[in-house]
Amino acid sequence: MTERGENAARRRLRYRNDCELELDLSWFAMTDVGLRRETNQDSYVVTPPIFAVADGMGGHSAGEVASAAVVRRLSELAGATRVSDADIDAVLADAVEDIELDAGDTELGTGTTVTGVCLSTEDEPTWRVFNIGDSRVYQYFKGALSQITVDHSVVQHLIDTGAITPEEAETHPHANVITRAVGFGEAPIPDYTSLALIPGQRLLVCSDGLTKELTDVGIQHFLATCESAEEAARTLVQQALENSGRDNVTVIVIDVHAVGDVVDTGSVEAAGISLEDY
Repeated sequence: MTERGENAARRRLRYRNDCELELDLSWFAMTDVGLRRETNQDSYVVTPPIFAVADGMGGHSAGEVASAAVVRRLSELAGATRVSDADIDAVLADAVEDIELDAGDTELGTGTTVTGVCLSTEDEPTWRVFNIGDSRVYQYFKGALSQITVDHSVVQHLIDTGAITPEEAETHPHANVITRAVGFGEAPIPDYTSLALIPGQRLLVCSDGLTKELTDVGIQHFLATCESAEEAARTLVQQALENSGRDNVTVIVIDVHAVGDVVDTGSVEAAGISLEDY
């Protein structure tokens, strides 16, 4: 398990250093080994403009090596004023090489999922969402929960083709089989999508240790009822543990308080901080 970055409450950031737009954000990340695993193979990075979760797979500590390599490489983008899809592709490709060197020879190979959000290079306030595997990004906004990413998994393919229903997918014997990963000597191929960055928005980035234990209805309930990003993250992890905690569970919750001219208040920890400060 590797953690990069620090949690923050009411942090004021410049959207990009070449524009005057400012953001008022809070974020909180945490991870737990769960109740049935001996090691935590999840890792995360919260270093603006990048927020991401990686869920490693492989025997013994190999999955931890893979997820650590990914968040270490993504953290190299910390403080960048403009991060493109090509930049993310490049650091993920570097991570594949790191995994091969660090993990050595393993019988089944090793790899990791990765999913997250990045402040976009677009002129309008935008998140760039990326994912490989079955870790997820959700948006909670105005009482509605939306899953932004699409799983790269066998059961998602079966759902897409109409072979099974979403309800059947929850108990399908291949529920843990993914079709895309970072590692295994293959070139990483993320999916990208753009999401408007708007005040009142709450984002959740999580490993499948959360979604194995909580339905979307449950996730929506806790995102709706918890006041702060920290409370939401802690509550989601605790609920996953209470519902069996069969896997490592990692969550990042991001709250967008304001976009544009931010009014200074006593709750703002660090006014005038730009991405170059990370």
